[in-house]
Amino acid sequence: MWALPEKLELIAFEAISGFERDDLEAALSVFKSSARRLVDGRDQQRPALPPSSSLIAVAQAALEEEATAPDFFRRWFLPFRIPNPGFVTAYYEPEVEARRLPSPDYTTPVLARPEDLVTLNETPLILPTGEILTSARKQSHGAYIPYPDRQAIEEQGAAIGAKTLAYVRDPVELFLLQVQGSARLKFDTGERIGLTYDGRNGWPYTSIGKRLIETGIVRADDMSLDRLKATLREMGLAPGAPGRQLMQENRSYVFFALDETLERQRGPIGGEGCALTPLRSIAIDRNLWCYGLPFWISTTIPWRDEQETPFDRLMIAQDTGSAILGAARADLFFGSGDQAGQLAGAVRHKADFIVLLPKESFAL
Repeated sequence: MWALPEKLELIAFEAISGFERDDLEAALSVFKSSARRLVDGRDQQRPALPPSSSLIAVAQAALEEEATAPDFFRRWFLPFRIPNPGFVTAYYEPEVEARRLPSPDYTTPVLARPEDLVTLNETPLILPTGEILTSARKQSHGAYIPYPDRQAIEEQGAAIGAKTLAYVRDPVELFLLQVQGSARLKFDTGERIGLTYDGRNGWPYTSIGKRLIETGIVRADDMSLDRLKATLREMGLAPGAPGRQLMQENRSYVFFALDETLERQRGPIGGEGCALTPLRSIAIDRNLWCYGLPFWISTTIPWRDEQETPFDRLMIAQDTGSAILGAARADLFFGSGDQAGQLAGAVRHKADFIVLLPKESFAL
């Protein structure tokens, strides 16, 4: 058994406002998609903390039992309030026009993972500057060196051997694809093909939206996805232009793979490796939590339309992100397409977090 984590407050399920009013059957269905991967021990796309044996046992029970969702969660879990100030953002799967070949209107390549890129989850590369790189370039003699950053990849072709999967309109489109981590590409042939995260160059992520606010270019209360895109384009995207330089302050660069599997057709694939479900899947800090854990999130956000309304839901940890740091921090998956993107881009809100942990994990 584990010792009870510090700074978590054990509460009763009755203390969770709105718990019985939520569609817990929908939440259990999403939990089961994680449970299958937990029980089978399947590889994760972006490894998080390993699941405890008790969580794997709960996952097995979810796949075998016929209990109602409220009974299941009450029987197998204990709710713990996370007292840290909570914060949520939201993300979505863009649907982006793309072409197989470059043209005057489609100039920016979407790159596949290079063969010499190695992910260093257990033993990151630590530079003399103190920067921690989670991926690196493997040299012919076996040594690891820092992988080129965004500017070098974009302007010097430094991702040697990286295959071009498609072309999108401009660097802003690519940048936002990389921030979201997946997309659905729409080709002029009528094809729609899933684009899935397949690694990053390892450099730390820098929030460009935050930089625009810090420099006073955009006010915090005016920041949205549309405003971000418009501002970058107004600043200029040619090499050396202010908009391009600002994007290159984020040295992190994401590579992709085309994915036409049945699982991918259900939705974008999260870090756990399963398809994400709108308004039930969340991205969490993978250095603090394992995938599959349920979180009760309570906040007021624009999630049905542009009006802010209460959001009280049981969500399942199935993804992660470079900007998702902290115990009470989550990115809510809003779905696919422009409408989901409009709503997701407006979410930067405080929230209350309760994590459900397997009963057998703790000596209480």
